[in-house]
Amino acid sequence: MKILPNINRPEDIKKLNAAQLQTLAAETRRFIIENVDRTGGHLAPSLGVVELSIALLKVYSPPGDKIVWDVGHQAYAYKIFTGRRDVFHTNRQFGGISGFIKPSESEYDSFGVGHASTSISAGFGFVMARDLLKEKFNVVSVIGDGSITGGMAFEGLNNAGASGKNFLVILNDNEMSISKNVGAISKYTTSVLSDPKYNKLKNDIWDFAGKYKVGKQIRQGLSRIEDSVKSLLTPGILFEKLGFNYIGPVNGHDVKKLVKVLENIKNKVSGPVFLHVITEKGKGYKPAEMDIKGTYHGVGPGILETAKKSDEKLKYQDVFGRVLCDIANKDKRITAITAAMCMGTGLHDFSEKFPDRFFDVGIAEEHAVTFAAALSMKGLKPVVAIYSTFLQRSFDQIIHDCALQKLDMIFAIDRAGLVGEDGPTHHGVFDISYLRMIPGIIIMSPRNENELADMLIYAADNRGLFAIRYPRGSGTGFDEGEENRKHIVFGKGECLKKGSKAVILSVGNITDSAFKAAGILKDRGLNAAVYDMKYIKPLDTEILENVYAQFEYFITVEENSLAGGFGSAVLEYYSSKEKSSLKLKRIGIPDRFIEHGSLEELHKLLNLDPEGIADQISDFISIS
Repeated sequence: MKILPNINRPEDIKKLNAAQLQTLAAETRRFIIENVDRTGGHLAPSLGVVELSIALLKVYSPPGDKIVWDVGHQAYAYKIFTGRRDVFHTNRQFGGISGFIKPSESEYDSFGVGHASTSISAGFGFVMARDLLKEKFNVVSVIGDGSITGGMAFEGLNNAGASGKNFLVILNDNEMSISKNVGAISKYTTSVLSDPKYNKLKNDIWDFAGKYKVGKQIRQGLSRIEDSVKSLLTPGILFEKLGFNYIGPVNGHDVKKLVKVLENIKNKVSGPVFLHVITEKGKGYKPAEMDIKGTYHGVGPGILETAKKSDEKLKYQDVFGRVLCDIANKDKRITAITAAMCMGTGLHDFSEKFPDRFFDVGIAEEHAVTFAAALSMKGLKPVVAIYSTFLQRSFDQIIHDCALQKLDMIFAIDRAGLVGEDGPTHHGVFDISYLRMIPGIIIMSPRNENELADMLIYAADNRGLFAIRYPRGSGTGFDEGEENRKHIVFGKGECLKKGSKAVILSVGNITDSAFKAAGILKDRGLNAAVYDMKYIKPLDTEILENVYAQFEYFITVEENSLAGGFGSAVLEYYSSKEKSSLKLKRIGIPDRFIEHGSLEELHKLLNLDPEGIADQISDFISIS
């Protein structure tokens, strides 16, 4: 008889014995693999923490106890065990459950996440709120070894460690990056350091020493001996110095051991505790276990198919990576920087061809930008490749460290616009708005993959602070070869279609939809002109002046928030003109967070598909 179908809430897990818990882990892995095969999602991270999720719910009792996940892509098992098994087939689907932790979705989701390195700060916030309100509950923050590379994680550790408050931080370490001493000795020290008898003996000796004049020297000696042993046998001395009681490494796939250690920590160990758990990313699915490139971190539907299509079009990210390699072959100044997204940003080939000029700084976007700024100051040409949604985290560094110093560098802003199933935490719909206000920055947005290549070459050949925003996935296709490259003229757009009465001014890959919308409008009796503006800053004022004199109706189209976006820039420019009632319609992302779903579904929902754009323009101009 299967166990998973009977698990509807954490209380059901508490009734299981050790053997049943291990069976539940195997069934859950199969359930995750089968569902991700249908919907896509974050496969390898979630497979690695199944036993940890079970152990947490065996020992702790959310929603009363607060379990705070970092990023959330490792929380699939947790979501399945907390009442969402029967709807898990809707994961990341339009109208279905989120692929991340979302408090509005379930009372078991304590804190919303989508960006890394936040769990410790959020967890410590719950700790302080608990004590201020004189409530009683446990707080556990789970953070991955990638997320802990972010500076915010250490800010949280520093603050929480100094507090002395009861708080458990669990490091889910699946890369062996800081845990090389995993073996018999480490297992022994783990069992000792987490054992209540050991901790009682240590505390008794400590209290006993305090009663005598030489107690201070005894205590100092004990601390030095313990620190020396821990630094020799375990990697935990850093966390001890930050004020945490370090325990580990623990085998994250031994659910019986995990339960015992967590029970000891919950009932016998006080103060801030740092538990180091070793897991295997992709556990239970051989291709993911053997994967060293991160291919199975996040996957699309159909993962169980062994063969991949050979005729798949190059994505924008692939084009970016190829062209940057070509540029770097000729220009030794080119360096590439990313924040733990080597594969995602298309920089894998660059990292292998130019290892000395490639820098993956971990999940530390602020550091990435300032680090790159210093490279620029020494005459190098850094290219910082970061997803739009994550670049938000380095807003101050872009202003203070790059723009203010008038540096020569390129921001390759990946995943600009709607990204689909990852939803509101990952949609890149704010970058135009938060970059446009920065003095001196040059913002470009290609209509297709060929324009991305042309813009990247132009930015590499010319001095300036460039930001090139481009979407996820593929567009109309890429023509390889130098003979297919076109010279980009600074600050200049392009007329794609002539017309009368109305003009559509568009930027980015949504220009293709705007062009198709113009075709629909023509069938309705309106011959609208279409311009690919290419530049958001500076605007092509020559085009703006020419169309101002020719047309009665103006429409801007973008895949960015309407608040402060490209349309706002055009409206600002025209605000000083003589026309008292400018007839301008801005089309883009409304002033709200956009849910998850396929790009096709979201574009249709927001009327950003060709038909929707045409309908909005028809309503604006009142044509039938």
